[in-house]
Amino acid sequence: MITSSSNSQVKNIMLLNRKAKERRAQGLFVAEGEKMYREAPLSWIQKVYLSESYQKMNETLRDGIEYETVEDRVFSSMCDTKTPQGVLTLLHMPFYQPEQVLEGEAPLLMVLEDLQDPGNVGTIIRTAEGAGVTGVILSQNSADLFNPKTIRSTMGSIYRMPFLITSNPVGFVMELKRRGITTYAAHLNGKNSYREENYTGPSAFLIGNEGNGLSEEMSREASCLIRIPMEGQVESLNAAIASSILMYEAHAQRHR
Repeated sequence: MITSSSNSQVKNIMLLNRKAKERRAQGLFVAEGEKMYREAPLSWIQKVYLSESYQKMNETLRDGIEYETVEDRVFSSMCDTKTPQGVLTLLHMPFYQPEQVLEGEAPLLMVLEDLQDPGNVGTIIRTAEGAGVTGVILSQNSADLFNPKTIRSTMGSIYRMPFLITSNPVGFVMELKRRGITTYAAHLNGKNSYREENYTGPSAFLIGNEGNGLSEEMSREASCLIRIPMEGQVESLNAAIASSILMYEAHAQRHR
C-alpha cells in the first residue's frame, strides 16, 4: 500500500493532472471515479489506484486489472476533485486516423476552433455521442482533451467518440469540403436559421471560441453560415449549448 505523498507514482499522477505537456510526453491521462473506471476499455488501462477505504468495501474488481491501494489521505492528494470517489484510473491516450473519423456514407462531425473551456469541450464530446455524431475535430489551440475537467465532463464518452486534433483547422475544413462534406458555421451573420438547412448528408458543424467566435478564415471556408434565432437581448449562446442544439437538429433530421 502506498502511504506517502513522496511516492514516485503519486508524484507522477499529480504531474499528469497538472501538465498537458507531460500527458502528451507520456501518452497517459488520468480518469477519476468509478464510472470512468468501469467503462474504460481494458486495453487502455495501465493501472488503477484505489483508496484504502474504497478497497475495503470493494474487494472484487474487473478481471485482470492491476491495482494499487493508497492511504486515503495520500489518495486525496492524487485527485483533481475535492471529494474523490476512491477510484483513479491511469490510461493510455487513444489515437485515431482520419479515415476512422471521416469514414461512412454520411459522417456527422463537430469542428471546434480554439475552445478554451475544458467543461465545454467535454460536454460537447458527451453530447456528440448522444446525438450520433461520428467524430470530433479540435484545433490544437483548444482546451486539452485530456485535462481532468474535460475527462470528467465527457462522462465516459471519451472512450467511444473518435477525435482528431489538428494544427491547421482551416486547412482541415478545406479538406472536408474536398471530400464532399458540407460545413455549417454557427455564426451571428448566418442568413438562414439552423432549422432551414438539411443535415442528412455528410455534414460538419463549425464552432468557434467562446469569446470571439469563429475566426474570419474559418468562417470564409464554411459552405454555409447558419444562425440560432435569439429572443430578448441575448447575442449568443454558450458553445456547448449551441453545439447541442445543432447536433440534435441533425439527429432529428436523420431519424425521421
